[in-house]
Amino acid sequence: MLDDVVAVLACPHCGADLDRAGNSLRCAANHVFDIARQGYVSLLPGGTKVVGDTAAMVAARAEFLEAGHYAPIADAVASAVAPLEGCVVDIGAGTGYYLARALADSDRVGVALDVSKYACRRAAKAHPRMGAAVADAWQTLPLRTGAASAVLNVFAPRNAAEMHRVLRPGGKLVVVVPNPGHLGELVSELGLLNVDERKQERLTEQLAEHFDLVEQEKREFGMSLAQEEAESVVAMGPSAWHADPEDLRARIAALPKPLTPTASVMVATYRRRG
Repeated sequence: MLDDVVAVLACPHCGADLDRAGNSLRCAANHVFDIARQGYVSLLPGGTKVVGDTAAMVAARAEFLEAGHYAPIADAVASAVAPLEGCVVDIGAGTGYYLARALADSDRVGVALDVSKYACRRAAKAHPRMGAAVADAWQTLPLRTGAASAVLNVFAPRNAAEMHRVLRPGGKLVVVVPNPGHLGELVSELGLLNVDERKQERLTEQLAEHFDLVEQEKREFGMSLAQEEAESVVAMGPSAWHADPEDLRARIAALPKPLTPTASVMVATYRRRG
């Protein structure tokens, strides 16, 4: 856990600043949080019961992303924050793949927040200037007010008020959401969850009180996937909660080859209001 990252964290119980004390983080009220041997820290308030991505889902995501299939999305995210200095926070960071790309070729530091400890284990090692903490996006984020120059939110839950709070004045929010038709070839053949036709409209409504839209960029590109990679892209998303892995594997094996689904997402940049 980097000291530069610790400097932007806050106690989830009382909101006070955290300081490092050996292999733990501690606030003035003596709330203590041990740094796991994998390098991340859990900053979930006591008694919090949440369900994050499983080890299998995180492993599938890591395998798929490391193969570079979503590199065009990562490039768009990195480009959006390229002019900024300071700390970049990724809420729902998963393995840290997008945040690592945003930190490359810069002096910025990053904080990866995710409710899954399995994701944080990987994110803690995704980049030498990145720290990772287990946190719930729907609760008060364990970050100091105005600590971030940019917030990333890629296929993740959005708590507009908290994202506004942790951003400094003039800070940027970069949101990536799937368009209707994202992975449509797989969705139709496998009966996966569809993207809401009003998703972009609902996103605008959700953020309108706290953010002004600066730019939107549609990223759409074809992919060529081996069977195992198609299994991974399904297993890493929300459909994984609703599908039997063995049944899914058999249905993917029966599809015509090659598997060439189309990725279609919207990368939207917002400026913090006020």
